[in-house]
Amino acid sequence: MTSLAGHPFRKMNGLGNEFVVLDLRQSKARMTEDAAKLIADPKTGPGCDQVITLENRPDASGVFMGVWNADGSEVGACGNAARCVGWLLMEEAGADDIDFETLAGAIHASRVGETRIAVDMGEPKFGWRDIPLSEQMDDTRFVDVKLGPIDNPVLWGPSAVNVGNPHCIFFVKDAEAQALDRFGPLVENHPLFPERANVSVAEVKSEHAIRLRVWERGVGITKACGSAACAALVAANRRRLTARKATVTLDGGDLAIEWRDDNHIIMTGPFSDDGEGTLPDNL
Repeated sequence: MTSLAGHPFRKMNGLGNEFVVLDLRQSKARMTEDAAKLIADPKTGPGCDQVITLENRPDASGVFMGVWNADGSEVGACGNAARCVGWLLMEEAGADDIDFETLAGAIHASRVGETRIAVDMGEPKFGWRDIPLSEQMDDTRFVDVKLGPIDNPVLWGPSAVNVGNPHCIFFVKDAEAQALDRFGPLVENHPLFPERANVSVAEVKSEHAIRLRVWERGVGITKACGSAACAALVAANRRRLTARKATVTLDGGDLAIEWRDDNHIIMTGPFSDDGEGTLPDNL
């Protein structure tokens, strides 16, 4: 297998969620857990939240987008990266919309402006097996996770939903006041989530506005997480806290999220192309 050392890459971001994008479609090189760790670590590589690969996988009908977290784990989806990759592929094809594949399923992206892309993130999954959870829960709007003393928990009853990845969303009065850096890794690795989970705290500002902070599994606190923004809007609507369309404000900026009547979630937001480089020769 060809080494990734010296391979060209593109640095991109969506609302500060940073990516190293590698086009492997014409290469025999393949991403591995160890390589992803080295690339994501700024001490040994360019540094990023996720490593994104463009591949020709045998079971994919078109271009495949691989998503590798900073800890080397491959995951199903990344909404912010989907906007970046959507733009790259549209530029390549000279088109205003494009389809590509991920582990979580097909993605459709379209231009909304020079620096804004809309992505169809597909349909949310609410069944306990589909999220997945380790035990049966018939109503995943409220799942059995508590933080703090059992008889007086600080946080409890989050929603769980799968939007390409498992998400656990706590609804709180003040998102800024939550010690997400402390309890994020605990909930990520909670026994209820066999594939771990992205952990969010969501503050509903109004029927059409949510403030969101996110701990991403395998990464930590990030400036933005597109799939978490989608999950938060869907979970809030299921709990009758918001409408089916809202602006979700993350640390890195705003995303427009709409849960359409056909059950598909549309995420619209900006992307940034931050330049090109080559991976270190000693990677």
